[in-house]
Amino acid sequence: MKFHSPQSVDEAIGLLAADPDAKILAGGTDLLVRLRSRDVAPSAVIDIKRIDALTTISQPDGRWRIGAAVPSAEMNEHAGLKAAWPGVVEAADLIGSTQVQGRATVTGNLCNAGPAADSVPAMVAAGAMAEVAGPDGTRLVPVEDIPTAPGKTSLKQGEMVTAITLPGKPANSGDAYLRFIPRTEMDIAVVGVGIALTMDGDTIKDAKVALGAVGPKVIVADAAAKALIGTTGDEAALDALAEAASAAATPIDDKRGTAEFRRDVTGVMAKRTAKIAIARAKGEA
Repeated sequence: MKFHSPQSVDEAIGLLAADPDAKILAGGTDLLVRLRSRDVAPSAVIDIKRIDALTTISQPDGRWRIGAAVPSAEMNEHAGLKAAWPGVVEAADLIGSTQVQGRATVTGNLCNAGPAADSVPAMVAAGAMAEVAGPDGTRLVPVEDIPTAPGKTSLKQGEMVTAITLPGKPANSGDAYLRFIPRTEMDIAVVGVGIALTMDGDTIKDAKVALGAVGPKVIVADAAAKALIGTTGDEAALDALAEAASAAATPIDDKRGTAEFRRDVTGVMAKRTAKIAIARAKGEA
């Protein structure tokens, strides 16, 4: 197995395009585990941590840009990003232990294409885009369109995600992410819910709801969002949100819970997440 440490995105893309069996190493918290367990055997590993453009958080043109090699711990320490998108940062902060967070990246969490990835529903709810670079240039792809199935992505040969971008925070908006896990920490989500919304006075004028761990990929629950829009987020609206979120979930029975249980928990977590997002939009949290 070869090891490459490119100094530029173009160099990394060239290596990827020339070797379909190569793997990208950003944080390595998934890849190294899979290498040790012999789940994967790449012909080469391409370490992108020496590419300056991929290791910084910036705000070009009002949007937030999080380089593909930025660890979640660095996101948590960035006051501006944390103030703008606290739900996204909190979701990133749930990836593994403190030690893991020093290396794990939200881009890796996305490209691993695990159905229970914590950062993905939060990013989707926030309207995040993946900056995808490849032999044919750079394009922006909605984060929800990167995973296609467990362990599978829509990336073409020679392409890599170079950054995650988030819009500037709209006025009177808030986002939040919550998950349900069997233990108190460092476990895989049974259900994850990300919600971002914007208010006009006391009325919710826009919302997006994303569900994790209850389908083969993240679910954008449009009906759940519509249950909130045009309301004050009162109890009746929250009940309608919970019902729509549960209906949108397509979980399976597994060792972490039955499908019926996970659908029920999806509604409960949606209500709790919405309450936090509403409070943040009002400046109360």
